[in-house]
Amino acid sequence: MEKLTDTYTLNNGVKIPVVGFGTWQSADGDEAYNSVKAALEAGYRHIDTAAAYGNEDSVGKAIKDSGIPRQDIFLTSKLWNVDHGYEEAKKALDASLDKLGVEYLDLYLIHWPNPVKFRDDWQKRNADSWRAMEEALDTGKVRAIGVSNFREKHLDELLKTAKVVPAVNQIFLNPSDMEEGLVEYNNNHDILSEAYSPLGTGKIFQIKELKDIADKYNKSVAQVVLRWSLQNGFLPLPKSVHADRIKQNTEIFDFELSEADMKTIDGFHGVAGLAQNPDETTF
Repeated sequence: MEKLTDTYTLNNGVKIPVVGFGTWQSADGDEAYNSVKAALEAGYRHIDTAAAYGNEDSVGKAIKDSGIPRQDIFLTSKLWNVDHGYEEAKKALDASLDKLGVEYLDLYLIHWPNPVKFRDDWQKRNADSWRAMEEALDTGKVRAIGVSNFREKHLDELLKTAKVVPAVNQIFLNPSDMEEGLVEYNNNHDILSEAYSPLGTGKIFQIKELKDIADKYNKSVAQVVLRWSLQNGFLPLPKSVHADRIKQNTEIFDFELSEADMKTIDGFHGVAGLAQNPDETTF
């Protein structure tokens, strides 16, 4: 990997840029619009959003106003918890396409596997949602489909009825929680591990040892952790609303972390929080 637009190849042959720009917690309106605009100007060609983020309108407008051809941008959105089910998922996808102002998504994910609303029949709801997503794949509304926050048991259940193996599992993945067992499962099923909150929602910046490592490479802590993510074969989705940091987060291809430093970073388990248990969430 030498540049931002280098790609991984998903299990259906679709190419996905190795770093994406995250928009979680970017408020709809100027904040989301300006951050996506800055990301595209900085060279990002992979943008991640979700219905639950409430900013699809602004993300779509920034993409349109950038003047970059639609086919040159990899765009992801996600099915929210209240819309699980066959008909519900079809309507939710159409709503996201409409808000984003696009004819297709490059990747569509089930956002959470076991929402409170459907906790008694989450397996069937996921299966029905997935069937709708498989149909969208067949008709060209999406180019790839996947999941987010799924653990091994949720994937096992989905794969009992799925015709298409998920291309991606987007999970809380950073030095504080490497989710080793889940990543191994993903790898064994040719599912790419995408890292949301790759910077631990900012908490990793409190780790002194990371600052020492960053100083050694003349890089920022964020750059070091994003590089760590790439060297582990993950796909990080850094988020920022500051143009200078957005640009800085792209400058991770001119150095390589040593094996010793990789192991040191691997050892920060729990220091910046752990992934939520999707079976215990309250939404």
